[in-house]
Amino acid sequence: MKPQLPLEQLMVSAYTVPTDAPEADGTSAWDTTKVVVVEARTGTTYGTGWTYAPLSAGALAQEQLAPVLMGSDVFDIAALHQVMCCTVRTAGRPGIASCAISAVDLALWDLKARLLGLPLVRLLGATGNSVPVYGSGGFTTYHDTHLASQLNGWVHGLSIPRVKIKIGESWGRAVPNDLQRVRLARDVIGRQAELYVDAGGAYQRKQAVRVGLAVAEQGVGWFEAPVDTEDLRGLRLVRDAVACDVAAGADAWDLPAFARLAGSGAVDCLQIDATRCGGLTEFLRAAAVAQAHGLEVSTHGAPHAHAHGAAAVPNLRHLEWFHDHARVEAMFFDGVLDPKGGTVTPGGSPGNGLSLRHEAVEPYRIA
Repeated sequence: MKPQLPLEQLMVSAYTVPTDAPEADGTSAWDTTKVVVVEARTGTTYGTGWTYAPLSAGALAQEQLAPVLMGSDVFDIAALHQVMCCTVRTAGRPGIASCAISAVDLALWDLKARLLGLPLVRLLGATGNSVPVYGSGGFTTYHDTHLASQLNGWVHGLSIPRVKIKIGESWGRAVPNDLQRVRLARDVIGRQAELYVDAGGAYQRKQAVRVGLAVAEQGVGWFEAPVDTEDLRGLRLVRDAVACDVAAGADAWDLPAFARLAGSGAVDCLQIDATRCGGLTEFLRAAAVAQAHGLEVSTHGAPHAHAHGAAAVPNLRHLEWFHDHARVEAMFFDGVLDPKGGTVTPGGSPGNGLSLRHEAVEPYRIA
């Protein structure tokens, strides 16, 4: 049967944006953020998706995904997602290929909603009026004044009642400094705001337990990636030993990975990154897997890529308002959301509600 609305073009562009200060977590350091943007077109209507990944993700989207998608009906996103996954089978689905699929899939969902004249959240079906957010940053490279300023801005400036900082400095070799920064964060935000920590998988198992017990004294309620997220037994050990909720999943690339995490009893909250795991299509499936295991989910990074999907998930805990990505998205798009008050409310405009600022981002373009 002839497609009703064929995909006519996939435009791929890549950008490098310098960070506003040197940044690091427990296991890596960086001073730029790389973005691959995909624009999907049928007729005069465009949909936009993106991923935070190296240029090679864009090359893969252009060279391997675009040819097999051209001419397909843009409304059949599930079928197009399956075609993309099959196409990258020999290249390997995890990693760069999954990021490329994610950007295309997000663009297709945006395009479909715009063609129907609906906000994406209306197309998906909302489960609530707003989405809780938490401020995320607090990099290990920040000096105390910088850390305090960022936390103050979220909690006292924007009234966001939950924040997260990075710990696990130097692969877990600076625990005293980690704990001092947690104490500082608590002093800055007060006793009423929620405090989270992210170790980036930097600690060893028993070390993570000791840190978890220590940060619990400062009322830390969320311990993200205390050990390598591939170490399900280690995550389970930490989860059973500490009072903090243990979270992981940011580096899961496909549905089987989420199923293993959810079924292992290793986490209290499953993190899902739609710009890595296969787009909104796989994001919604992973959230359903988590719900089947009695787990809540939280988005990872890319707040505007997740906002509409998050609003459609009944077992959502919150959305990560990650400093790097929120800053980049405010630079790249018109129509960004306002997290003031600790929630965002997607909707009101067709699709994801964003418009790419082509001229403004051109200086950052690398391909």
